Amino acid sequence: MKDDNDLLKELQQKAPGVTINLVSADRMGPMTETEKIRFILDEVEDGRILVLERGLTPMEEARLIQATMAEIDTDTFIGIEMQSYGTEPYRNVFQKLILGAPRPRMAVIGPANLLQTVRKDSNQIQAQILTKEGIAVA
Repeated sequence: MKDDNDLLKELQQKAPGVTINLVSADRMGPMTETEKIRFILDEVEDGRILVLERGLTPMEEARLIQATMAEIDTDTFIGIEMQSYGTEPYRNVFQKLILGAPRPRMAVIGPANLLQTVRKDSNQIQAQILTKEGIAVA
């Protein structure tokens, strides 16, 4: 029986394109910082663009950048493009006491040769997906 990865590979061979994975907070939540970074790098090195429901903390983002710099190879992996909304702002002191540290918001991460940020504001990230056939706006 074929698993999801085998089916995805077959589909990509028939109709090559860009794969965008929408990753839930439930998937990333139980992972350690190291596991998150490894998961993201493995996905991006395979040419996938990730949309994380719950982004990374500032420390995780810094560590992801460090890990990316260590793995850059001009022939196979030129790096990542990453945009996020940062952390959720607190509306009042009560929320800060109850919720603890601010939680990261959504993030978009992908290979630097496929993903280009066009515009970002506090409510929207607009990116272009660069393909061999042209540009698709996401």
